[in-house]
Amino acid sequence: MSYERPADLARALALRAEGGRVVLAGGTDLLAATTARELAGPVLDLTAVAELQGVTLSPAGLRLGGGASWTQVARAALPPACAGLQAAARVVGSIQIQNRGTVAGNLVNASPAADSVPPLLTLDAEVELASVRGLRRMALSAFLLGPRRTALAADELLLAVHIPAAALAGQGAFEKLGARAHLVISIGMAAVRLVAVEDRVGAVALAVGACSPVACRLAEAEAGLLGRPLADLPEALDAAAVTAALSPIDDVRAEAAYRLAAAPELLRRALAACAPAPEIAR
Repeated sequence: MSYERPADLARALALRAEGGRVVLAGGTDLLAATTARELAGPVLDLTAVAELQGVTLSPAGLRLGGGASWTQVARAALPPACAGLQAAARVVGSIQIQNRGTVAGNLVNASPAADSVPPLLTLDAEVELASVRGLRRMALSAFLLGPRRTALAADELLLAVHIPAAALAGQGAFEKLGARAHLVISIGMAAVRLVAVEDRVGAVALAVGACSPVACRLAEAEAGLLGRPLADLPEALDAAAVTAALSPIDDVRAEAAYRLAAAPELLRRALAACAPAPEIAR
């Protein structure tokens, strides 16, 4: 088995363009799925490529390097809008997995239950893809095509995830439902980002994961909350609009009907976490 660990992006992209190489970043999905004593085929190890690293906040927004670990995301000094993303980062597997697993790995694996996707959708995230042909960017929602399917071309690497400055307003929250608190694949999960304007909902983003082939934003349910008094939350959520947007399946973790019942409740809990607590009259 041949092995290459390039120190710069240009070399990594040249090797990627040759084809036939197994891409290794954190390795937490790749190695777990390998039953042989070694990885099949030539290995392209990306852990030394500086352009894939870092969690960087700037006036333009937030950049998550594709090779950044979930521990780095969880520990970064980020605005409250990213609280949901950071909460999700803290439940991606175990602490050991969070230390090794990468932002790009969680996305290119394209699991319907990927914990990072719902909060990233509420943050209007875009992915930046790199190849020897150049760079291109697209919305995360367009990148994820279905279970284990993405828009990543065979010669591309997921260089970074970008969150625009406008999406860093407000308060974020994340709720996960599983058989236990950690080391579990989600039965369902929900993320919310809420922007309050004079005690009303000025803007809101809602997303649900593990209840459809890909996690999705809930445009109709969002529209129903705009302008509503914060005091009405979370009861103002239209559960019918939530379930109408979902298409869960029965599997070993839960039945579809259970997921449909759980999704609105998870969103209500996330909304309650985002909305300021009402003042108590003295």
